[in-house]
Amino acid sequence: MRSMNPLGGMVVAILLCLSLGTAGTALAQKVGGTLKVYHRDNPPSASIHEEATISTIIPFMGVFNNLIVFDQHVAQNSEKTIKPELAKSWSWNADKTAITFKLEQGVKWHDGRPFTARDVVCTFDMLTDKSSQKLRTNPRASWYRELDYTSAEGDYDVTLHLRHPQASLLSMLASGLTPIYPCHVSLAQMRSKPIGTGPFKMQSFSEFQNIRLVRNPDYWKKGRPYLDAIDFTIVNNPSTAALSFVAGRFDLTFPWEVTANDLKFIKKEAPAAMCETTSMNLNVNLLVNRTAAPFDNADMRRALVLALDRKAFVDTLTQGQSVVGGTMQPPPDGVWGLPAEMLSVVPGYGPDVEKNRTEARALMAKLGYGPDKPLRLKIATRGVALYKDAAEMTAAQLKSIGVDASVDVVETSLWFSRLQRKEYTIAVNATGNGVDDPDQTFYENFACKSARNYTGYCNPEIEKLFDKQSSESDPAKRLQVVHEVDVRLLADGARPPIYWSRSSTCAQPYVKGYTNMVNSIYNGFRF
Repeated sequence: MRSMNPLGGMVVAILLCLSLGTAGTALAQKVGGTLKVYHRDNPPSASIHEEATISTIIPFMGVFNNLIVFDQHVAQNSEKTIKPELAKSWSWNADKTAITFKLEQGVKWHDGRPFTARDVVCTFDMLTDKSSQKLRTNPRASWYRELDYTSAEGDYDVTLHLRHPQASLLSMLASGLTPIYPCHVSLAQMRSKPIGTGPFKMQSFSEFQNIRLVRNPDYWKKGRPYLDAIDFTIVNNPSTAALSFVAGRFDLTFPWEVTANDLKFIKKEAPAAMCETTSMNLNVNLLVNRTAAPFDNADMRRALVLALDRKAFVDTLTQGQSVVGGTMQPPPDGVWGLPAEMLSVVPGYGPDVEKNRTEARALMAKLGYGPDKPLRLKIATRGVALYKDAAEMTAAQLKSIGVDASVDVVETSLWFSRLQRKEYTIAVNATGNGVDDPDQTFYENFACKSARNYTGYCNPEIEKLFDKQSSESDPAKRLQVVHEVDVRLLADGARPPIYWSRSSTCAQPYVKGYTNMVNSIYNGFRF
């Protein structure tokens, strides 16, 4: 269905789902149209299993399917919202050390080859480093630390065998970060021309320009997708992107990429636009390379943490809409986060900023730094507004304790590889969590051998607590251990959170059925 927008240009009416709003409120099903979205930067590759950024997940999640998936129209991800996808059903054995999935039949890969249980085995062999195909990086290896092996019983039954029970496994499998890959396609091809079973095929991926997905006419879910195509156009400047959205060039903003100032502009210039500000289980944080002097010194790391005025970040950069929290996403959107009264007594997180900075200056003086001898350094950060703005403010705040810092902006395609190689001294980063579960957050970001443990933090004693909470079946007891771990990670300055982001997404009024998920930025883009 086509209609004229107020500026006279043609727009495409889009329907992304069967229903919206209250139960029983049906929307007429319309097929066709191209969804136009601006993209914030160039994805490092199209291979979801090798990347750790929504720059890859958002445009390419629709190319794939999972075994199971979070309901795409429920904002709060939980085990209760998990739905079948390539797996029709699943069942555990008695001691919860094996889970068997019965698979859909008649599913084809985009190149026409049949999907079978062997592809599931190949995917998890790859993720557990048992495959001849080696991932260039494996950001979520820690998710499958308990996965011993995967077996197929014929073409349409597959079992994941665990070393120990892992209650979080279903949530890991339901994330947009866990697509099933084809056995017969090389990882090199998956990085640039991915083949999936999903509702969309990738037609083109022009680096630094655009990505185009087109309808999969042979999609195994009859009648889906509704859209003919999705066009992502890369626009690096957020203000330019907002202006283009207002002018009608785009139907949907890049999710959560509308800043507080640009939101005001959009509301003024396009009052009919539908804008929503939500949390998304993402925190802006300070990375400190513990392997590089002088940051191999605990007093130096503590001084950096004490220097930060987190409320100033929230008020200045997000117009007060973001929140301060610990290692896990704060409540109420986050299930596992520290209550405010526990967070406030952690060093560096209390309200008396000047007291904290006085202590920080004393630590710096002890290490030989002060007004006459500042510590000069570069703060690395990614070339995305969320990162750059926070890095500039971090540099300004660190001056209060005798640190003379400049900001070194790194292009997205290089950012994560630089972090993994620890080619930085300190950095301002944003960490999004694939699922709202301590297993994902703790093991992925803080386990000694995790590929995403960018700071070199390693504490075997705390890692034992990771295992303790993971195996605890009583939710209340598990929460108690999680809070203990959270406080200790903050006290260690393992990856100090600066603030937990809440940001905005806007859509033109004719876009229906898109849901912002409040506790993950990775799981809602099957479209």
